[in-house]
Amino acid sequence: MKADQNRLYADVEFLTSLRPARSYRNQVSLNKAADYIKSELEKLDCRVEEQPFRVDGQSYRNIIASFGPPEAERIIVGAHYDVCGEQPGADDNASAVAGLLETARLLHARQLPLTRRIDLVAYSLEEPPFFGTEDMGSAVHAKSLHDQRVAVRAMICYEMIGYFSDAPGSQRFPDERLARLYPTTGNFITVVGKQGQERIVEQVKKLMQAHADIDVQSINLPSAVGLAGLSDHRNYWRYGYEALMINDTSFLRNANYHQTTDTIDTLDFRRMAEVVNGVFGAILGL
Repeated sequence: MKADQNRLYADVEFLTSLRPARSYRNQVSLNKAADYIKSELEKLDCRVEEQPFRVDGQSYRNIIASFGPPEAERIIVGAHYDVCGEQPGADDNASAVAGLLETARLLHARQLPLTRRIDLVAYSLEEPPFFGTEDMGSAVHAKSLHDQRVAVRAMICYEMIGYFSDAPGSQRFPDERLARLYPTTGNFITVVGKQGQERIVEQVKKLMQAHADIDVQSINLPSAVGLAGLSDHRNYWRYGYEALMINDTSFLRNANYHQTTDTIDTLDFRRMAEVVNGVFGAILGL
């Protein structure tokens, strides 16, 4: 079983075609995105539910699909479906939502029993002005797990998985030290964790490498460094859960980040499919 580029494209196409953009300011579009995600998951052999929450008097919702034994230890896989401002958000974060949906389809197609429960969660409100606050959809979800004393093996966050470049020098770095350690061509995917998570980051990296035709790099950064926690996985750290991010390095590579130029034609769906193949292999390996 391999990820399907055409299905990934169709998911990104739908999300990026929503007008106005699917931001917190545009409740109708945000709900259309959530409805699409829910309808795609309901086609599969899984349990689908909504996790509603309210922020500033408005209603928002996470969409959750569950595979495997209901009471088993869980693996969480997440991606946010909102965008920052009035832009299509192809890489940030339609690419990740497409990856999440395709992961669900692969789990459905596998048809073999799972020993752990796998929850796939599509979050609202990752972007500013909610980023870093308790109003993030992932913060709501992580707190609910903690409050229910749910055992979690690992949390994997899809965040921008679709932009790659074979141009020399296309990969930028925040400092020279990192530049000496990693490729200067932006055609790899990265497993990102904080210091102290070296074991699980290396495990996920090796599992991805075994199942994906793409270069997989990894990095562990101090949690105080912004780059370590620039997505939804950060909210699971608060409760002691092992959480990491799968990322194409975002603005260190993709100049379209948070711009109107973050469009579907800039994405590499062949490599995106390989990222999903790798993450799917890592989930099963965990």
